[in-house]
Amino acid sequence: MVTLTVENYVKAIYQILAETAQPTASNGEIARKLGVAPGTVTSMLQTLDGANLVYYQTHKGASLTDAGRTLALRVLRRHRLMELFLNKTLGMTWAEVHEEAEHLEHAVSDGLIDRIDAYLGFPNRDPHGDPIPNREGTVADCDAIPLCECAAGARFQLHRVLDQSPEFLRYLTQSGLELGAEGKIVENEEQAGALVVEATGGRKLVLGFPTAEKLRVRRVD
Repeated sequence: MVTLTVENYVKAIYQILAETAQPTASNGEIARKLGVAPGTVTSMLQTLDGANLVYYQTHKGASLTDAGRTLALRVLRRHRLMELFLNKTLGMTWAEVHEEAEHLEHAVSDGLIDRIDAYLGFPNRDPHGDPIPNREGTVADCDAIPLCECAAGARFQLHRVLDQSPEFLRYLTQSGLELGAEGKIVENEEQAGALVVEATGGRKLVLGFPTAEKLRVRRVD
């Protein structure tokens, strides 16, 4: 039986693999993503391996089977469509929708999600720029790059935000860096591991590379 916990695990593994481009997600990465103890992760991965949802190897981590990937994409589809629905119909901000969608993704039926998808016009991005899987499980390619890869003088448009904590999203809003906003790299100090960015309205921000890596952008000519 697929439980809330099972759905959270396969979703977390899919996101880690998608964000890092690694072949496996380590126990530590999964534990941090879910906010649980590493020992709990080990036990659950063994269970998921037995259920043919993950391939798990001790000291190497886990990857998804075809069945696990299909389930993960179903959960992500529900989550991201619910985020967009809450944003578009109730006016909730991008800093508010994630936590609500975390609960709703386990409660709504696939039929209702299909109705919401049609109502919204079959969108392919959620309020944070994450791709929304379609009902067949296909995910649109994302050609956005980490902000820290942009050279000084480059102009960019913010296309996706990987860190979706409410505090960080509110900071971006206050700084003029909402989704779709354009900006300019004033300085890229690789040795210091920091960027100086000029955001909408002329405000200048100093961002460390770990933070800038979570901001995915497209270059603007």
